[in-house]
Amino acid sequence: MKENIKKIKVLLESLPYIRGFAGKTIVIKFGGAAMTDDKLKQSFARDVVLLKYVGINPVIVHGGGPQIGVLLKKLGKETRFVNGIRVTDADTMDVVEMILVGKINKEIVGLINYYGGRAVGLGGKDGGLITAKKLVVKGEEMGFVGGVDSINPSVITSLEASNFIPVIAPVGGGLDGLTYNINADTVAGTVASALNAEKLILLTDVAGVLDKDKTLISSLTLSQARSLITKKVAVGGMIPKLKCCMEAVAGGVRAAHIIDGRVEHAMLLEIFTDAGIGTAIGLKN
Repeated sequence: MKENIKKIKVLLESLPYIRGFAGKTIVIKFGGAAMTDDKLKQSFARDVVLLKYVGINPVIVHGGGPQIGVLLKKLGKETRFVNGIRVTDADTMDVVEMILVGKINKEIVGLINYYGGRAVGLGGKDGGLITAKKLVVKGEEMGFVGGVDSINPSVITSLEASNFIPVIAPVGGGLDGLTYNINADTVAGTVASALNAEKLILLTDVAGVLDKDKTLISSLTLSQARSLITKKVAVGGMIPKLKCCMEAVAGGVRAAHIIDGRVEHAMLLEIFTDAGIGTAIGLKN
């Protein structure tokens, strides 16, 4: 009986959050270990279905860099990076699109549908969802690597209105008619802003943002996040993630979260519990 009462208390703790987020959109960037560990993938899919059933509109944007790297290596294709960004020639772009749109996207859609959801896979070229622009890094041509020029949110909102769960691969079509590979964090942030989402959640392989003593910071304002970058407390891959979150919040997203996707049910812990998990970035603490 005591165990059952505990379960009821957990449900009651989540009630204010379910009520507050009902009908709202939450954009989730799915990446890192959560994409490669079978148990975590299944857990993620179930969590997404639960969000939809309690009235929240999840929108999934996924990455796939490691999987792309594995196939390129098998094909004997050398990869060069500039500032951590893969230089993408025409042959590499074919592999990128095949892995992101043809393989990973469909796996995620299949898992969500298996657990009772109604997911629909999208590449950025579908319905003109993502218009890309050519990206140049430190004056160097990156090939078919792009940034986001614009988002057509009506593609997503029409799916949400029909009770579908959009799953987006970060590939966009340029005004030049070419296809571009876009950083998944960037796509997630710009999609969240375009939808005026309640939350942006980035699933990562770290606990969240750490201070100079390597202690987790539970919440940050935009100015505090900017200071961490300026003072070089936030370094490496955390810098683009922080910038993505800051831009999303500045663009109208109520809060952005960097959480540990290696923790089972990390999304639900962040959304439905008082303590939360990871680091929240907002206009105010």
